[in-house]
Amino acid sequence: MNHDIPTVSNFDLTKYLGTWYEIARLPMKHQPEDSTDISAVYSLNESGSVRVQNRCLDGDDKLDESIGEATIVDAANAKLEVSFLPEGLRWVPFTKGDYWVLKLDASYQTALVGEPSMKYLWLLHRTPTIDEATKQEYLAYAQSLGYDLSDLIDTVHTGKPTA
Repeated sequence: MNHDIPTVSNFDLTKYLGTWYEIARLPMKHQPEDSTDISAVYSLNESGSVRVQNRCLDGDDKLDESIGEATIVDAANAKLEVSFLPEGLRWVPFTKGDYWVLKLDASYQTALVGEPSMKYLWLLHRTPTIDEATKQEYLAYAQSLGYDLSDLIDTVHTGKPTA
């Protein structure tokens, strides 16, 4: 079931580009719970779409990387769609996931990202650590929207390089 959840207005994609670190997330079937040091780098493709480079260390400390592409659905309201399928299959319907920026500070240092089914949620920050007050503020906002955070995973950052 999709919910009409509010998103960030006056979103500036250029300011959003760069490296983000996952602070917490709701479980996802294609991401093992023992993944650590999770980061995402967003950069602009020549076509105007966004290259998404997700990296983490798996349970054996091996680097795991996936490259995807995000397309803007509603730029002003921070709504994108992301696909991690191989390039030749990205045209297939139902293979894109919603990527909606729900809360973002003015300096683009902390972001809460979700989607309308409320199954997936990510708390992202520009550094691997975040102060507890900011973390709790963003998670409380997610709960106020109706997200169930009982299965929330706090992402471990060991300091090992993933770049």
